[in-house]
Amino acid sequence: MTARPDRLVESPNQDERPPGTEISLLVLHSISLPPGEYGGDGIERLFTNRLDAAAHPYFREIADLRVSSHFLIRRDGELVQFVPVERRAWHAGVSSWRGRERCNDFSIGVELEGTDDAPFADAQYARLAELIHGLKAALPLRDIAAHSDVAPGRKTDPGAGFDWPRLFAALAHHNI
Repeated sequence: MTARPDRLVESPNQDERPPGTEISLLVLHSISLPPGEYGGDGIERLFTNRLDAAAHPYFREIADLRVSSHFLIRRDGELVQFVPVERRAWHAGVSSWRGRERCNDFSIGVELEGTDDAPFADAQYARLAELIHGLKAALPLRDIAAHSDVAPGRKTDPGAGFDWPRLFAALAHHNI
């Protein structure tokens, strides 16, 4: 993979993919912890089961979740990896893509630090295109979907603030 993470933060929330699984889907998410706040350590604490429920009222609702993602792209473009791509991260939950259930089995999860209704940063689009380029060189990725696409009615991210044409133009520039 050509896009090297800036940091590795191992999440315990991972396991083996089913034998022989082809990794063909990338699922885009958005997250900010506390909601609407950027730059803190809440996301890393959530993905490593170290979120302090007393640190913020919202954290009481989510502190017991066991979730992760393969990657997080911060507002400044920093790329943090939590789960090796060959392993299953716990990011999509109950999900389906093109009639296939359990998207975690065959997907890569990428979190963008942000909210459903605010624009994402230029550095995030650049880093995301770079990451996808590197992943496609190493994996048989064929599809990119929003979390809201694989879990409609349950999830809304990355939301209206995500500029899909901008991403696809950046990928075309990379001949992806």
